[in-house]
Order: sequence, then C-alpha cells, then structure tokens
Amino acid sequence: MVNLTMIGTGGNVPSHTRFCSSVLLNYKGVKILIDCGEGTQIAMKKFSCGFKGIDLILISHLHGDHINGLLGLLSTMGNAEKRSPLTIVGPSGIRRAISAMMILWEGLPFELRVIENPIGNFSVVGDVLKDIEINTISLDHSTECIGYSLYFTRSRKFSVEKAEANSVPKYIWNHLQKGKTYYINDKFYSPEDVLEDERKGIKLSFITDTRPIDSIPEFISDSDLFICEAMYGDDIDISKAVKNKHMTFREAATLASKGNVKKLLLTHFSPSIDSPNDYKSNATSVFKDSEVAVDGMSLTISYPK
Repeated sequence: MVNLTMIGTGGNVPSHTRFCSSVLLNYKGVKILIDCGEGTQIAMKKFSCGFKGIDLILISHLHGDHINGLLGLLSTMGNAEKRSPLTIVGPSGIRRAISAMMILWEGLPFELRVIENPIGNFSVVGDVLKDIEINTISLDHSTECIGYSLYFTRSRKFSVEKAEANSVPKYIWNHLQKGKTYYINDKFYSPEDVLEDERKGIKLSFITDTRPIDSIPEFISDSDLFICEAMYGDDIDISKAVKNKHMTFREAATLASKGNVKKLLLTHFSPSIDSPNDYKSNATSVFKDSEVAVDGMSLTISYPK
C-alpha cells in the first residue's frame, strides 16, 4: 500500500489556512516528496511526517510556491541525521537552482543527486525505489512544467502447486522467487515455473500547474488516485484560468473522467478561495468521486484485490 499526506494545498502564496504545494508519499518506509513550496518543512513538522527518511523529491516546476521550501528542508534533513543519498528530479533549470541554493549551505552530510528534465519513463537507484516506475509529461504552464505518474509494482505470489507441478527442486524455490534462474541436470528452471500471474500495482498521478491539454487523459489513465490542480472553483473564473495557465474544478474533473481514474483529489487552490468545498459540486457533477484536499489530509491507497 501507499500512504499519502497532503502537506500543502495552496497555490501562489501560503495563507493562514493553507501551506504551499507539497505531497508526501510513504511506501515501504521510503518517503517521496512531490513539490516543496514555502513552509513545507513547517507543515511536515506540524503533521509529524519526519524528515530523515526522504529519499526522492520530485519538483514540477521552479515557481516559488513549488520549490521555495527546498532550501530549509534540505538543511533540516541534514540536522535530522540523514546520511543516505537524496535524489531530486525536476525540469530544466533544476541543477542551476540547486547550485544557487548551495551558496547558502556549508555542506550537506548526504549525497545529493539531481536528475534534470527527465523524458518519459525513468527509474531511480535504490532497493525500494526500484519497485517504482516513474513517468513524466510536459505540461502547459507559464514556465517549463512537468507532471508525474508513479506506478508501484506488486511482486508475484509464489505458487507451491505450480512449483510441484513443474518438478522444481525445493532448495531453489526461494532463489527462483527472487528472480534467479538455474540449469540443473539438463533442465532449465526460471521464475515462471514457481510464480503466479502478474498482479496489478498502484498508479498515482500528479498534475500541476497547467491548462488541460489533450495528452493528460492518456497519461493519467486508470490511476488509482489522480491529484490535480484546481486553482479556480467557480466556472466564471475560466478567463483567469486561461490567462494564468491553470484549471478550474470542472476542468480537472473532466480530465479525471476522460482518464478513467478511480479517484480525483483537487488541490493547489487560489488564495482568494476561502472554502474550496463551496465549489465541490462543479467537480462532482462531472466526476462523482472527486474530493477537495485539505492540509494534513491522509489517504491510504491499497493494492487491488
């Protein structure tokens, strides 16, 4: 399963009710942070998230409400005795941005790896992170911006019946389950001899900030959870959404419907919106399983049965 905490659900600037954009994922004890807006480390402290276990940070773009919290967070992670490597992924310019921040650091006590402008599918080194397939998409914002989808794979179940039917020696069962192959007494043994069929994993997609472009529905297709920006709640604000290259609640819900996702979580609300729930019906009228995120909200996404 994947545990998720909405660290910040605000857009542009932090407010008295919302921190800036940030989402924390916890998978098998490894933490993945998506965006790191101003106040992220304060919010993480408030929601008792912990800093030491973060191994991967995904940045959508270089606007302040998505990256300004990075400087303080990395310093705090070092003070929290993090010593394992940290990978940061982002659009073009992320290396230069981090280099500029390094001027204010005396040195981090952990290795910092940067992946700039990844295209399509990529993987990150790490015992647990290797189980996660990450995809990116170019979005339509006022600066270069990328969306992410994460697919958490699920290991295949071991089948005693299949192993016995294929006359597999018991002393290699465990090794075959781990992916090894053997050639014994002129007979070849592979994981296929002891494993059941592939099992569906968990897909989570994250899209912000952008206009609704044609490539998004396919990118987010069949997501178990689709986290999407919804800067403007009222339909009459469509002109603002177009001008500022953001989305309305209704537009986000339309993408969810076209992408056949299971659940939509709306986030990144304009500071002018005091109560996003007042506009929830603009989303649910298009996509029934739409929910308005709030800071500190926690969700658990389980593997399909």
